[in-house]
Amino acid sequence: MRLEDHLRARAADAGRKTALVCGDRRISYGEFNHSAERLAAALAAAGVHRGDRVLVFMDNGPEAALSIFAVWISGAVLVPVNPSAKAGRIAFLLNHCRPTAIVTQSRLAPVVADAAQQFPAPLHVLLTEPHPALPNAALFASALLAEPMSTIDDGRQEDDLATILYTSGSTGDPKGVMMAHANLDAAASSIVSYLENTTDDIILSVLPLSFGYGLTQLLTAVFSGATLILEKSFAFPYAVFERLRDEHATGFPLVPSMVAMMLQMKDLDPALFASLRYVTSAAAPLPVDHIRRLKDFLPGARLYSMYGQTECIRATYLPFEQLETRPGSAGIAIPGMRAIVVDEAGKPAESDTVGELVVSGPNVMRGYWEAPEATAMALRPHPETGALRLHTGDLFTADADGFLTFIARRDDIIKSRGEKVPPKEVETVLHALPGVAEALVAGVPDPVLGQAIKAFVVLADANLTERDVLRHCARHLEDYMVPKVIEFVTALPKTDSGKLSRRLATEMHSTRKGPDV
Repeated sequence: MRLEDHLRARAADAGRKTALVCGDRRISYGEFNHSAERLAAALAAAGVHRGDRVLVFMDNGPEAALSIFAVWISGAVLVPVNPSAKAGRIAFLLNHCRPTAIVTQSRLAPVVADAAQQFPAPLHVLLTEPHPALPNAALFASALLAEPMSTIDDGRQEDDLATILYTSGSTGDPKGVMMAHANLDAAASSIVSYLENTTDDIILSVLPLSFGYGLTQLLTAVFSGATLILEKSFAFPYAVFERLRDEHATGFPLVPSMVAMMLQMKDLDPALFASLRYVTSAAAPLPVDHIRRLKDFLPGARLYSMYGQTECIRATYLPFEQLETRPGSAGIAIPGMRAIVVDEAGKPAESDTVGELVVSGPNVMRGYWEAPEATAMALRPHPETGALRLHTGDLFTADADGFLTFIARRDDIIKSRGEKVPPKEVETVLHALPGVAEALVAGVPDPVLGQAIKAFVVLADANLTERDVLRHCARHLEDYMVPKVIEFVTALPKTDSGKLSRRLATEMHSTRKGPDV
């Protein structure tokens, strides 16, 4: 199905049901669909045609959700952008995917105005409120008066492009991941099936709608007829937890940094989370120690550890009943998808042997926007059948039962003393030390070792010393895996999507004053 067809179906069968809760606003499925249809008509009247790209550059809120579906209803391609993006990033996106329009909010108007000066083509701008930086912009209020677009059918298909999701650019310029309606439909439908989402679910999300993990919260809610509570951020965790309690939320998607923050909060009342049926964790592997502590703290909620990439949205999940015996596993392929570990020849690797994770299924991307060489590197033919598979670039093992365990990004492996060190193995040991809140391990240049192992550590106990950390590592790791340097930091470096970034950690090290390690 096309994605907007799910919204139309919910408006038809549950029009009065609350779809969105944003601050004090509550929007029914009927209102959601009707407003999105009007907004789509306004975009079409402004010259947005089938296949045109439209940037949605907004905080989480009703306008962002409406804009996303309006873009799809109009037949255009959604390009969601994190609201923290600066003018340089916006200018790059404008020149890379050449959109016809951008939908944004008043506070971001100066950023858009600066970026638009570096984009030669005409650009229709739709603003939530007037702003002097963009005096000629159209306004949301006027757009919502347009005649609804629901009767228009231009022959669009589910294989039409639905979105271009830009990667964080951790290894160079961002790449635009092309996802068709069918890709996102398959991903969201699979997630709904294993989370067992229903119309009774109330999902609270602080994740930006501009990233795959956040966008799928909107999609799974619409697909299942659930209610989605959108919060702008996790800057004030306790307020989010009170909202969760007051709204009786049943689903709560998390990323590892949010879990670490929760576990550091003293005297946090478990009653705030009593309504939760499930929590999910994605974006990066959750430390085993954090999994166990979160499970103990939320005994009534199912915890789903998940792995995915922008290029496929989601690849694996760990069934909740396996959490006790396999807490460090990324699980098995999500329903409808295949995930296997392969050797250098692209053939299935032996059990418990490190290899690259390769995935296939209807949710795998169409390719990278106008980047055929990068596409050919990521989507490669099966050595026997010729069918294209996504090579993730991530190293995994698979046990005899097919359960997968993440080892490292291939590019993240640290080569020290002639040995290969997976950072996650060192981080697992660090997280097991009481007093460590978060840890990130990276390889830094060393004239003797090639790369030295450096650990960036956020403390929960200020009395913990570098010597304590090194002794703990020496007790639990082989000599060549023990960090040479420990640096205590107040926060770990993260990408715009909230993922921990080893590249940024290495850059942070290189800018430090003083002698090299």
